[in-house]
Amino acid sequence: MHSEHTILSKRQLSEEVYRMEILAPLVARERRAGQFVIVQYDQKYSERIPLTIADADPEKGSVTLIFQTVGASTHKLAMKNVGESIVLLGPLGNPTHIERYGWTVCVGGGIGLAPLHPIVKALKEAGNRVTVISGARTKELLIMQEEMEALADEHIVVTDDGSAGRKALVTEPLTELCSRTPKPDLAVTIGPPIMMKFCASATQPFGVKTLASLNTIMIDGTGMCGGCRVTVGGKTKFVCVDGPEFDAHEVDWNQMLTRLGAYKNLEKEAHDRCHMEMSIQKLQKEQAAGSKGEAGADNREGSKVR
Repeated sequence: MHSEHTILSKRQLSEEVYRMEILAPLVARERRAGQFVIVQYDQKYSERIPLTIADADPEKGSVTLIFQTVGASTHKLAMKNVGESIVLLGPLGNPTHIERYGWTVCVGGGIGLAPLHPIVKALKEAGNRVTVISGARTKELLIMQEEMEALADEHIVVTDDGSAGRKALVTEPLTELCSRTPKPDLAVTIGPPIMMKFCASATQPFGVKTLASLNTIMIDGTGMCGGCRVTVGGKTKFVCVDGPEFDAHEVDWNQMLTRLGAYKNLEKEAHDRCHMEMSIQKLQKEQAAGSKGEAGADNREGSKVR
């Protein structure tokens, strides 16, 4: 399903994070928790951006995407307005295996709380007791909090600076939960790779099965380019077709982190350049608006003289 889709709503959640609702009836009907889409801001020039579906409304025919502006393409996507179109392909990837496990702990960090939401919802609907751990650097970067509060049997919030919830990393409450008797039956973690790596390290000594949704470099999303390859259990896997979820205890995290760092400098340059261009455009608009205002004032003064 690869075509242009209309933006129904757009909201800025923080300085770098945006939420868009997109009209995509077929995707909304077919998607399952854990799946993602490939998005382009236009047909000609945009790179392909993998975004996990944060929510869907089959009756309305819409999907909700939440993304962070980290490079040129995500900045250009963020500049799109309601009524305009984007290119969307999906749903892609394997859905999360949902069953009645018993007690599940879902850990989301920063933007990872968006893709965690449909998984929490599906686990809850399957009859599980769900504990959610929401983590971010600061209060302003916490997203999907109302949705998590509505779904979770227990919701633990942590921030690096203590501006919301406990001042801690997500691994601290995760370790405490795994220490309980009985221990959790399943843990799911989505967020920055380094966070997922340490979540896996936290649950492994307790023997708690842990799934991680990986966010590797991805180009086509159909298994042809090999850009998203990771090593899991000593074997090469492709995140787009074999994942995006894998056994967190079997992922070669160090290899994945090294590969993810390949384009960090280029990403930062594009990010900074976009911010500069947007600042210049804003200044030009303000100057143009000021000039019009001055011209209008001059005309009104002239009318009085006449």
